[in-house]
Order: sequence, then C-alpha cells, then structure tokens
Amino acid sequence: MTAAAAASADPIHWADLGLSRGIELGFFTLRWYSLAYLAGIVLGYWHLTRMARAPGSPLAQRHCDDLFFYCTLGIILGGRLGYATFYAPELWADPVQLVQLWHGGMSFHGGLIGTLMAIAWVSWRGGLNFVRTADYLATCVPFGLLFGRLANFVNGELWGRVAGEGVRWAMVFPDAGPLPRHPSQLYEAALEGLVLMAVLLLLFWKTRARWRPGLLVGTFTLGYGLSRFTVEYFREPDSQLAEFAARTGLSMGQWLTVPMIVVGLYFIARALLRPPLGSGVPAPA
Repeated sequence: MTAAAAASADPIHWADLGLSRGIELGFFTLRWYSLAYLAGIVLGYWHLTRMARAPGSPLAQRHCDDLFFYCTLGIILGGRLGYATFYAPELWADPVQLVQLWHGGMSFHGGLIGTLMAIAWVSWRGGLNFVRTADYLATCVPFGLLFGRLANFVNGELWGRVAGEGVRWAMVFPDAGPLPRHPSQLYEAALEGLVLMAVLLLLFWKTRARWRPGLLVGTFTLGYGLSRFTVEYFREPDSQLAEFAARTGLSMGQWLTVPMIVVGLYFIARALLRPPLGSGVPAPA
C-alpha cells in the first residue's frame, strides 16, 4: 500500500479520542496502566475465591490468599524483568529506568514465568497438586490480559502495522508516523481477553473440565499462544527487534509463543486421555 493511499483513507486519529494516560491528582498522576494491572489482579482474585468454593476444588481460602500475594509479585517482577530481557536489554544498564513501571513495558512471557514460580511455591508449601492449581489460576488470567491490552491502547503504545485500504478502523497513533495502523491492542484485548475468558469460564462452570487436571491450563496456554501468534502479524515489532523479525521471518512474540502452543497441546491431550477425577478409574502415573 502506498503512503498516498493510506493517507487518503481518512483514518481515525488516536489523539482525537480524548484519551488520557492517567488521572491527574495534582502532585501525582495515577496511570491507567497501573490501574489496569490492579483491576485484573483484584478481579482474578475475586473469581479465584468463587472457584475455590465450587465442588471439587483443591484450594482453600488460605491458598487463594497466598496465590494472590505471590502471583502479584511474580506478575510485576517477572513481567518487567522479562521485558528487559526479551525486548529492551539496555534497561539492565539503567536500574532507575528498569524500576519505572509506570512508563509501560511489561512482558507477558516474563510475567508467566514469574506466575509459574509463584504457583510452584504455593503448591509446594500447601501440599497442592501443581497442575490442578495452575488450572484454577489459568481461568483467571484473561481478566488481567483484557485490562492490560486496553491500557496499552489508552497509552497509545504497542500499535499495529500500517493498515491496507479498506481498514476503516485504522488509526494514526502519536509517535508512529502519519500512516494509519491496525489498533492491534484491541485485537489482543478481544482474543487474549474476551474470547479466551469466555472459553475458560464456560469450560469451568458449564462442563466437568475442572475434574480433568491440565485441561484448563492447556486450553489457556494453547489459546493464548494461537491468539498472540495471529495478532503479531498485525502488530508492529518493537523497533529494536525489527531486524530480528525480518531476519527470522517471525517476531520475538511469535517465537516465544511457539513453545506455549506445543505445551498447551500436550496438556490438553494428557487431560483427555486420562480418566477424570472421581471416575473410580486410577489415573496412569
């Protein structure tokens, strides 16, 4: 698509939407980015406590409280350190910038590693089955993904690639040049957030998926991997990784989701091939 064709499409301008990056309190700006993480964590905790009271739950309230605390640490520390490792290695040389989370820059994959470490710790301390605990946590993760991607959009960051003709919802983002781009943040909010949330909630509350260890966490892992892999075709690669994407044919985000897709398929197959809990048939080792 030529620049002239893109410019003549009369795109939406992000700046005209009247969005702000936070709430001005005079002495302090309360960032929507921070509020999004807080909302996702609190809503996830609320839903986890509901699931813990449902029949068949391996979790008690004390486990939910521990998971809330340690997973919050895992999300924040893992997300930021993962971003610095995978996307912005220069942050390691500037500790001040590294801890400034309010400027954005969190890696889902880093947060996932931090969360898995938190689940492993709580499961070990509480004598819980790791996979069953991960099933319950995975069902709550899309809440945070939804709010996080909406916050990316409100921040005007992580915009998409230049859009072709006919994309009426294409937008011109600040600092992204004059050409209209895909609002890929909203694509991610829809797929990783709303769609994955609907699938997991239906599986948990309307089927016996919770009695098949690994099915829910496998569905989440596969669903997120496929969603992220797809949206990366519309998302602009990080500027410092553009050469990497051109050289390898896939973006860093896509390479990081390939193992997730494989792991998700493994856990789904494993869960479906084994008898469900309570069936009276011993599960294979």
